[in-house]
Amino acid sequence: VQLVESGGGLVQPGGSLRLSCAASGFTFSTAEMSWYRQAPGKERELVARINSDGATTNYVDSVKGRFTISRDNAKNTVYLQMNSLKPEDTAVYLCNTYARVLFGRRDYWGQGTQVAVSS
Repeated sequence: VQLVESGGGLVQPGGSLRLSCAASGFTFSTAEMSWYRQAPGKERELVARINSDGATTNYVDSVKGRFTISRDNAKNTVYLQMNSLKPEDTAVYLCNTYARVLFGRRDYWGQGTQVAVSS
């Protein structure tokens, strides 16, 4: 399993970024995908997730109405469109998927992409 994120950077408050996560090594079209973020000194936080066909999405309350998760199963890619960015959105954003194993799940992570929101 390989997950490669891109699209991070430095943006001013109120700006937008679009993150991408290119996936390989598993059957992408049947996998739930998620974006997490981790800010310095804070715990990793689930930001958004999307089911295998894209019909169901969930978001943490702090990003509802500003972020949109989507996927293109033909391109094995999941996206996170981030609008109206705030300084508190500054974090490393990580792409995630998982496989069900006998007594739980095994998580897979990308290397992360840094998002910095600052004037």
